[in-house]
Amino acid sequence: MGAGPAGASLALRLCRAGQAVTLVEAAESLDRQFRGEALMPHGLEALEAMGLLPLASAIPQRPLRGWSFVLENRELFRVAEPLEAQPDATACTLISQPALLRHWLAELRGLPGARVLLGRRATGLLLENGRVAGVRLDDGQTLTARLVVAADGRASRLRQQAGLALRRRGDSIELLWFRLEGHDPSPLQGCFTTVIGGGGLFSAFDSASGGVHLGWVPEQQETAGDWAERFAALSPPALAAWLHDAAADLREPVRLRVEVGQAERWWRPGLLLLGDAAHPMSPVRAQGINLALRDACTAAKEVLKALEGSGVDEQQRQLDGALARIEAHRRPECEAIQKLQAEETRRGLLLRRQGWLRQALALNAPWLGALVAERWRRQQVPLRLGVTDLHGGRSTAVAAARR
Repeated sequence: MGAGPAGASLALRLCRAGQAVTLVEAAESLDRQFRGEALMPHGLEALEAMGLLPLASAIPQRPLRGWSFVLENRELFRVAEPLEAQPDATACTLISQPALLRHWLAELRGLPGARVLLGRRATGLLLENGRVAGVRLDDGQTLTARLVVAADGRASRLRQQAGLALRRRGDSIELLWFRLEGHDPSPLQGCFTTVIGGGGLFSAFDSASGGVHLGWVPEQQETAGDWAERFAALSPPALAAWLHDAAADLREPVRLRVEVGQAERWWRPGLLLLGDAAHPMSPVRAQGINLALRDACTAAKEVLKALEGSGVDEQQRQLDGALARIEAHRRPECEAIQKLQAEETRRGLLLRRQGWLRQALALNAPWLGALVAERWRRQQVPLRLGVTDLHGGRSTAVAAARR
């Protein structure tokens, strides 16, 4: 259930291995304004392990060029991609997520044993002797299955129907998401740019499919205004001038309210939660798409191994063991990265609220910029390479990058 990164990649991997799969998606279209675009090295690693690389050339994609941080209208530092010093380091890649999902679904539809149902919503779970045995759809159809995978997002209906409570971490996060098209190239120079000043905090990047995405973190009780002017007032001169010129084409924002947390359990017999259904993530550093892909990679390996058993009872026993191992492998990394995201958010909000600190850093950027950049680079390592490897052990790549 759910044709996002976790559901679509897992369905394709299982179907390629000869398993019958039905992929159900509540939306009729995979297009929406806010979908993560950044594939970090640990997300690309998962795609490679599932045999989903290289990405098809028809999918809009490009490497991220670097990271830029602006305080008080001047650049504090800029760091090139990839951040890791190793010769074989992988750069963050930006992709059009809707195009990627459409490509996977097109392949899935051409495989024997695959069904793709768009515009269908699950209204209930089918139970058999206390075990989840399928779902009931909103058109009255019932689908039986050896395993139901709930990859239906942070507001997962199946998680709620299964009685698996979400344990929230901290306060919810508000985000206003804007898109600006038709003014390429932008002055961002391919960098993910974070801008902080007394008037607010926002990030901007050149989208893989053209145009610019901007995310504004609002203060409580903040009201709408002349958004282009507010962005420009915080920006360095070249970006400010570009934003003024493009003001008429800045779309109205999508308001996102993000709850961060972990399901108390990721599974019950016959049902597995993956991606944001199991662990809704903060938008910081695009971890939602990357951890969803890593979940799917681990799940594919464990589920395929469990289905090697003969007989219904043996397969059910093996599947239950596989679901427990999937959670045991994946939960520690997801919890650790949620803590890292919270710390990154805390630092950004501190800079927004402490004018003296912003001004001191901005005035001393020529001398302090390189030191701040190196500290920031080291803090990013687990958010890029993962905390554990795809088998659940401690990530050796993280240890190597930190040396």
